[in-house]
Amino acid sequence: MLVPSCPIMHRARPTLLLLLPPLLLVQGLLLHLADAQTPPKFLRTPNDQTGVQGGVASFICQATGDPRPKIVWNKKGKKVTNQRFEVIEFDDGSGSVLRIQPLRTPRDEAIYECVASNTVGEISATTRLTVLREDQLPPGFPTIDMGPQLKVVERTRTATMLCAASGNPDPDISWFKDFLPVNTSNNNGRIKQLRSESFGKCLALKHTSPPLISMFQQQLKCMACILLTDSLVVGLPLQTHSLPSPPQCSNVPPLSAVAT
Repeated sequence: MLVPSCPIMHRARPTLLLLLPPLLLVQGLLLHLADAQTPPKFLRTPNDQTGVQGGVASFICQATGDPRPKIVWNKKGKKVTNQRFEVIEFDDGSGSVLRIQPLRTPRDEAIYECVASNTVGEISATTRLTVLREDQLPPGFPTIDMGPQLKVVERTRTATMLCAASGNPDPDISWFKDFLPVNTSNNNGRIKQLRSESFGKCLALKHTSPPLISMFQQQLKCMACILLTDSLVVGLPLQTHSLPSPPQCSNVPPLSAVAT
């Protein structure tokens, strides 16, 4: 007896759709964004300055980006190479200071350029330096009436440096440490800039730790004018002898009042 054949039924194999949970999608997007590179962006650009022949000029430039931008200083389109030109890098690598000393006229008068670049892009900012002779200084040009002096202090004590200046209009005073701008807001309260009732602005360093040998500068700005002076601070191990107390700034405790 013949059995009638039946057509073979072919069933389609089910297709599995794997749907990622929304949380994984978000995490993947965040990781992608975290790995994304960003072009340079300036945090601080140099300002035009007028200096005195034989003096000092300091230009500051900071930038951020991913990868971290490389900063190069140019003069008239070429990288600075003169021995009187020094580039000091920030500790965190975010920028640098172009320091020119001693200033010469007219050779140093030029347009200077800060170039920040990484693999994503490049940006630049320009600034002008003017150098005057002593007999060319305009009325009101800032002068330093009292500059900071050499300080020898006991370890853990407070060192106070004083700066008094005059000019018209009144000059602003800023401080440099090792030729870099002093950050008075991010140093665990160790460095404070205060105003003295009699001596103008002061810089107080608390809990001086050895070896602390740093060059401090005071920068006075009057319109586009700039003068610089230097002072050296030396931290020594604690000794039994007493040291004379310097003039005190407002709200700064005397040396004997600073705890270890």
